[in-house]
Amino acid sequence: MSTRKAAKEREDYGGGRSGDRTARSAGLTARVAERRADLSRLVAEIEAAARALARPLQIMEVCGTHTVAIFRSGIRSLLPANVRLVSGPGCPVCVTAQGHVDAMVRLSTIGGALVATYGDMVRVPGGSGSLESRRAQGAEVRVVNSARSALRLAGDLPDRQVIFLGVGFETTTPATAAVVLEAERRGVSNFSVFAVHKLIVPAMLALLGGGASALDGFLCPGHVSVIIGSEAYRPVVERYAKPCVIAGFEPRGILAALLALLRQIERGEAKLENAYEPVVTRDGNTVAQQLTRQTFETVPTAWRGLGVVAASGLELREEHEALDARRRFGIEVGEGADHPDCRCGEVICGTATPDQCPLFGLACTPVTPVGPCMVSSEGTCSAWFKYGPARPEPVRAADLKVSAG
Repeated sequence: MSTRKAAKEREDYGGGRSGDRTARSAGLTARVAERRADLSRLVAEIEAAARALARPLQIMEVCGTHTVAIFRSGIRSLLPANVRLVSGPGCPVCVTAQGHVDAMVRLSTIGGALVATYGDMVRVPGGSGSLESRRAQGAEVRVVNSARSALRLAGDLPDRQVIFLGVGFETTTPATAAVVLEAERRGVSNFSVFAVHKLIVPAMLALLGGGASALDGFLCPGHVSVIIGSEAYRPVVERYAKPCVIAGFEPRGILAALLALLRQIERGEAKLENAYEPVVTRDGNTVAQQLTRQTFETVPTAWRGLGVVAASGLELREEHEALDARRRFGIEVGEGADHPDCRCGEVICGTATPDQCPLFGLACTPVTPVGPCMVSSEGTCSAWFKYGPARPEPVRAADLKVSAG
């Protein structure tokens, strides 16, 4: 190593001059203090807005990533007592209907088949076991981190029928669409997709259409919004007069979005606001949208807790039917039967909390999950079990984890 390079590394990792290190440390401390003061200000403004409203408020964080981020950062315990956050149908594993889960398990029993799936789906219990239990009995089930990895498996194992479970919202759908088109272009005949992709806005509309009028507003998911664009939520605002604010996943962004929602409610407004600019744009990722439209068509589909929701599911278009696992293997999707005591469906709809389920923390734990909300890393029950009840021991805004970057 050159002398100059070694000197640069010593400086980068704290081995430079003492005065330089002290200055950098002081600057870092000042930035952290500034961010904590900013968080404290946001919390104080939220408290003031909640006091002015002087009534119970119920905000739904639609996305499972928001649920986990809110629990992990302690935001729930910073909110006024009259501001209640409820989880919504934004965890793709959780909302996958039992009939679809059962069909996935059946696919794993087909001779010569290899089921490739994202990790959380492996442990979701079906009526005749889970993919995990089938794997223990000899079925070929592989966890992949992308749709492309599943297609790669098909190339590596030409004697196996690789079936990719296409689960997820608009964030993962374009990747599935891309590998479908690639498989067709390359003539990969041992690859197919069991598509259960879903659209988030129709689920929000179904919630409100089903009588979820107790909701005062929505905290909308940042990552889905990157794809669909902020305008996709316009029907929620215009049809049901419910405020929507799009947010990222850091504590400051979430608090700022909650404050924006409370201020709208205080003024009697229902507007669409984007608190995640410039990451989220008005029209979203139009290339990804076109890729999805080219490959999939919207269909009615079943959701856990919501039932069948019109134009909320995505299935492969007829011109791509050769890669549709349902058609290739003659798989029929039934209704399925949830565990009679499991309340995942109600938790997803925000009408129950995990501690109101008789199974929570007893028969249903992360080790022995009964419902998908305990399986998924973004599931509400999993978050409750890991981070505590909805209102844990109070923390101060100054205790929130912040970075200086």
